[in-house]
Amino acid sequence: MNIHEYQAKAVLRGFGVPVPKGKPAFTVEEAVAAAKELPGPVWVVKAQIHAGGRGKGGGVKVVKSIEDVRKEAERMLGMTLVTHQTGPAGKEVKRLYIEDGSAIARELYLSALVDRESSRISFIASTEGGMDIEEVAHKTPEKIETFQIEPAVGYSGYIGRNIANALKLTGEAAKQCGKLIESLYGAFQAKDMSLLEINPLVVTKDGNLICLDAKMNFDDNALFRHKDVVELRDLAEEDPMEVEASKYDLSYIKLDGEIGCMVNGAGLAMATMDIIKLYGSEPANFLDVGGGASKEKVTAAFKIIVSDPNVKGILVNIFGGIMKCDIIADGIVAAAKEISLSVPLVVRLEGTNVEKGKEILAKSGLPIVSADDLADAAQKIVKEVKGA
Repeated sequence: MNIHEYQAKAVLRGFGVPVPKGKPAFTVEEAVAAAKELPGPVWVVKAQIHAGGRGKGGGVKVVKSIEDVRKEAERMLGMTLVTHQTGPAGKEVKRLYIEDGSAIARELYLSALVDRESSRISFIASTEGGMDIEEVAHKTPEKIETFQIEPAVGYSGYIGRNIANALKLTGEAAKQCGKLIESLYGAFQAKDMSLLEINPLVVTKDGNLICLDAKMNFDDNALFRHKDVVELRDLAEEDPMEVEASKYDLSYIKLDGEIGCMVNGAGLAMATMDIIKLYGSEPANFLDVGGGASKEKVTAAFKIIVSDPNVKGILVNIFGGIMKCDIIADGIVAAAKEISLSVPLVVRLEGTNVEKGKEILAKSGLPIVSADDLADAAQKIVKEVKGA
């Protein structure tokens, strides 16, 4: 789960992390009122969407008058902001963040993430912060350093000192860096984050460190522990089909292909997507119904797939362990009858109660194509789609 920049900064502020003063705004008048409450004489008007690269797309503007705050608010609210992370369709700007300007001497990069290879929280630091950090990673990766924290020990002062040295900080800024890293690590753990990115982390002209931007992702599996975080969720920033899937605890991600997939198990879902590509087509989604799905859950998954207008065919690939093939079959038949299925459907079932499942499909009276194995299923659905 993602949240907006202003929400992320409010979370950080609660852990004593230095961030500029700012206020969210949903209308032009709210933006003007927010600017008047801030010290000035420089303000920053920031579009709030769940995507990076806002500055390059015209979604971040530094202004020096209240009137210019109004002009930028009028321009940004309702605009479609296109960045390298939104894709060509972009995202509509529905809220702004009006922030007090900062006197910047240096821009740095700092982030924390879960390193699954080492099972540790890692901090990534670079002296080359700002809008071109992706280029830095691509062209000069030696300018990016990684620091891991041993979970059994937790944060130690030497980690902050090492990061300060990597960022070429000295004096008071180096001291502040140690405290900052400790606070960020505490926030990361306390809120079960999966990513925390500060870009840029700036050194001001008076020698202080300030988190000028903040991006946060949270572990969905831990949200039951954080009702305050769940309340920050902005459903308007998420794909409607993904929102619907979350209601049924389905793992769904929309893609750009033409073959809808319904699979049980993330690994099997990835293999199914790969083999669809191997045989010349593209998957329209990732959808894992899980190991213990009910008939209702399978029906909901099927409806979500067919609600995508790009879907020209559906491949169901189920290996029944905990999940029983007859339950999958009942769900498929119920959904197909309810929505009057109009695209080709190929089903591969294997595992627990597979014969019962195949019998249910065969007696359904629906034009369902059965497959013997994964390769057979992929070839058949690609042929059906390409033939159509």
